[in-house]
Amino acid sequence: MKLLKLTVEGLPHFKDILDIDFVAQQRVDDDDKERLYNVYSNIYVNKAISFVGINASGKTTILKAISFVMKMLNNEPINNIESKTIMDDIDEEQQVVITSFFFDGTDINKLETYIEREVNGADGREKLVIRDEKLWSKEISKIKTKKNMFGFADSDLKKKRDSNEQYLMDDVSIIVAENKKKNMCISIYDMLEWTDYNILNVLGRFPKELLSFLDPSIEYLVCGLNEKKVDIRLKFYGNEEIVINSPRILGNYLSSGTIKGLGVFMSATFAFVEGGYLIIDEIENHFNREIVATLIRFFMDKKVNKNGATILFSTHYSELLDEFDRNDSIYIVRNKEGIGAENLSNILKRNDIKKSELYDSDYLGGTVPAYEAYMALKKALINIR
Repeated sequence: MKLLKLTVEGLPHFKDILDIDFVAQQRVDDDDKERLYNVYSNIYVNKAISFVGINASGKTTILKAISFVMKMLNNEPINNIESKTIMDDIDEEQQVVITSFFFDGTDINKLETYIEREVNGADGREKLVIRDEKLWSKEISKIKTKKNMFGFADSDLKKKRDSNEQYLMDDVSIIVAENKKKNMCISIYDMLEWTDYNILNVLGRFPKELLSFLDPSIEYLVCGLNEKKVDIRLKFYGNEEIVINSPRILGNYLSSGTIKGLGVFMSATFAFVEGGYLIIDEIENHFNREIVATLIRFFMDKKVNKNGATILFSTHYSELLDEFDRNDSIYIVRNKEGIGAENLSNILKRNDIKKSELYDSDYLGGTVPAYEAYMALKKALINIR
């Protein structure tokens, strides 16, 4: 399954509809084709999508929303999805509408999902329920332009949610039937829960090439399970093997950047193989700029990323924007009377302008801390006795 577009309407704290387009919106030249993934004919998707904004602009919330939709499309009950916290503030009278567009190998599909909060009158327990749902489908061969790709007629309606279906739980999407029939799923490597915890989260023998890239002094590192206990074997060149039984202790021997790098680059490797999605919040945490840039370049490299894997990440590093040749893979996130994400291609038509300087200049509006807040903080620090 390849995601083409996601929209979410009715989320608390959002100013407008959240609209994330995976499809390349700008013109695709021959040079661009090396950095994009060709879904079909003239339809290309971006392989790296960045969400950039100042602190508290809403970047993490947006990534959680995307993660929520992906896992819902992967048959997970929405009440079991960790990122369902984005709906914590909706009440019984509110409704969240999710519209997902995706390609299943032969057809373009549109799934419209209506989610509400339900309160049990007897015990007051709350849960999220899918109140209504519709699925449209049309052959991709009938789509001649990107303009009509997301338009569906009444005759394209394939399935409606039926409350009388015995097998379907009220918090599971109707897409479950299509996924089973077509053996379809999304490969997701979601690192949102690791943003504040830098612990090794991958088992196995780590490739020596990756170890040399992150820390040339490491000879080998093997992490496995032995009788349900973690068994980590680490050896530096010229030293004895170190045996560790807790991932937390590994931080006594390896830098935080090396530990994060092992988890991120291994997850990226799995995504490359499966054509999946890697989600990372605050990608620059524990990393220097060059390591982050290398990761982004790998995703945009056709030789490395053969199956069209996609990385979605948030960052404060405006310099990382210069890794993108195109504007349509960058979203500017602001929080002005509500969270909003605007595609840079809607603001800036030219790709040849240095994006980091544009961002830092606040030409885009709301991308640097307010001057008044800066001056107030400066005065407070000066007056400290």
